[in-house]
Amino acid sequence: MAVEPYKTTPVFDQDSLPDALRNEHNTKDGVWGLLRVLEGEVRLVFADPARVVQVMPDKPAEIPPQSVHHVELTGPMRMQVEFYRQPPLD
Repeated sequence: MAVEPYKTTPVFDQDSLPDALRNEHNTKDGVWGLLRVLEGEVRLVFADPARVVQVMPDKPAEIPPQSVHHVELTGPMRMQVEFYRQPPLD
């Protein structure tokens, strides 16, 4: 059975991506994020433990609750974030 998001952000591009997502932030306790890139690619940078995930249309990235992270652009892109109450990927 597929897990459904309870909230989804608007689609952002390289010009409309909010500073809040470009700077370090985290999800709340019990909230999972799923970063989906619709076009292009971005880097999802986690602070602790430090790691970088390349996110592309065929490779969404899961964001665990309370993980400090930010998005880095690598060029033109379109992306959005979905929010879940349990892990979105199997």
